[in-house]
Amino acid sequence: MSFVRISAQQARDLLVGDAQVVDIRDPQSYAAGCIENAVHITADNVDDFIQSSDHSRPLIVCCYHGNASQSAAAYFSENGFAQTYSLDGGYEAWQELQDGGWH
Repeated sequence: MSFVRISAQQARDLLVGDAQVVDIRDPQSYAAGCIENAVHITADNVDDFIQSSDHSRPLIVCCYHGNASQSAAAYFSENGFAQTYSLDGGYEAWQELQDGGWH
């Protein structure tokens, strides 16, 4: 497997370090709320992101519920990212963690 599936708690722990987050949801969902400092990735900017990013930094891929992020995480891994993660439960799980008291 070219990526690792992680929980929202594990993603939070990675973000304390040097991890970066990409959000692959639609523009309206991203604008309505996203993980702090997440980069919105679309078909229009994915190539630029891959070419301009530090591939040695851990990369967390976020979608709605954790399904689409798996194939996207595999894609980023195939394109040179050394540590690639798919956020299980997606942004919905992240929001539940936030609502549970972590900010």
